[in-house]
Amino acid sequence: MRLTPISRPLAESTSTVPERSLRRAQRRTAFKVGIDLVSVDDVQESIRVHSGRYLRRVYTSRELRDCAAAGGAPDARRLAARFAAKEAALKVLRAGDEAVPWTTIGVRSDRFGSPSIELTGAAGELARRRGLEALDVSLTHEGPFAAAVVVARVRGAR
Repeated sequence: MRLTPISRPLAESTSTVPERSLRRAQRRTAFKVGIDLVSVDDVQESIRVHSGRYLRRVYTSRELRDCAAAGGAPDARRLAARFAAKEAALKVLRAGDEAVPWTTIGVRSDRFGSPSIELTGAAGELARRRGLEALDVSLTHEGPFAAAVVVARVRGAR
């Protein structure tokens, strides 16, 4: 399958939409990007010191299930990547002083392990107000660090 780069005009594709409509849509499409880097040791220390209180305050029950190591113990590397995704999502949301509980930003993995962001409650409402149409996330962890990038498409941007 051939992909059309973002910088290439969509009118060159086989679409039947008039070229002028495509250009107008392209002008209104904008993206926001958030990125974050987290120390795996910091997450491990939070788990050690605050245990269940930290885990329940920051992660959804699904995240805790998805990030359980053998024997059910939390995997700090995987949780650190999810924490980085939550921070990156907050940067995209531009929350400022608004209260957005950690658990309203969830990272889920599909059956193939591909992550996605799920916004509920205050985070979902803020995304709606900000005109965010779609979110995508990429996670990684290597050695002592975990990182995430979140990209959001913004509706009606100029």
